[in-house]
Amino acid sequence: MNNQRREILKAGGGLGLFGLLAAAGLITPGEARAEWNKAAFDAKTIDETLKALGATAPANSADVQLTAPDIAENGAVVPVGVVSTLAGVEAIAILVEKNPNPLAASFMLPAGTEPSVQTRVKMGQTSDVYALVKAGGKFFIAKKEIKVTLGGCGG
Repeated sequence: MNNQRREILKAGGGLGLFGLLAAAGLITPGEARAEWNKAAFDAKTIDETLKALGATAPANSADVQLTAPDIAENGAVVPVGVVSTLAGVEAIAILVEKNPNPLAASFMLPAGTEPSVQTRVKMGQTSDVYALVKAGGKFFIAKKEIKVTLGGCGG
């Protein structure tokens, strides 16, 4: 590990994209600051996670599309994408039901941002994966089962 690089980044030498945008005056410092919902990331069940996110009864919606492989040969890097056609999307979260902590990713989207995210999640076993979208103050959800195999031999 390169500790010198880490120290430079800590000292502010690596502002990153949001830091550069804030420094240029294109976004406010508040928009550049990441928000962390510790309770949601620490939750142990889907219901606890939804409650921590403020989504106690999300509605199933065809306007939320979850893209992921049906079978993941490597559970350490499962590609997952979420796209929504809902207007006014404020946030997108990805939850993996059988993970020790279901909330795998959370994205806050500024107004005018295209509601589309892509990431890779870690899955220890076959599980339902949920895409949670907050739009207009309401929550919408979609779900897909992803089978995790060991070397592609079934699971």
